[in-house]
Amino acid sequence: MSYLNPVRNITFDAHDPYALAQFWSALTGYALEGSAPDDDEVLITSNQTGVPGLLFLRVPDAKQGKNRVHLDIQPPSGTRDAEVERMVSLGASVIDDRRTEDGLGWVVMADPEGNEFCVERSAVERGLVEPM
Repeated sequence: MSYLNPVRNITFDAHDPYALAQFWSALTGYALEGSAPDDDEVLITSNQTGVPGLLFLRVPDAKQGKNRVHLDIQPPSGTRDAEVERMVSLGASVIDDRRTEDGLGWVVMADPEGNEFCVERSAVERGLVEPM
């Protein structure tokens, strides 16, 4: 019997689900499903079986405090540092820089609505895949 990941979606509360979904779509490469800017629920998916989608739900209240759960992003190619720069250009902000002089570590970032996530060294930097 093959194992299917039981996590269907990872859900984010959002003031503007469509705008936040556009940000995360650009960040991850996930496809924005048929949605409109005024929708209360917006889904982006990888279109790969067993990979959870990211679901954005409209809520009236603002984010308060630190996330209890966050995503760790590992770029599939390039470098962590280039990915951090790309994410900043998309509208993310750096919250805490945990990079070390030896090239290890990670960067804590926030999306445009303040949800934290971390950017780790890329798969190439970890030696998991060959550089292109």
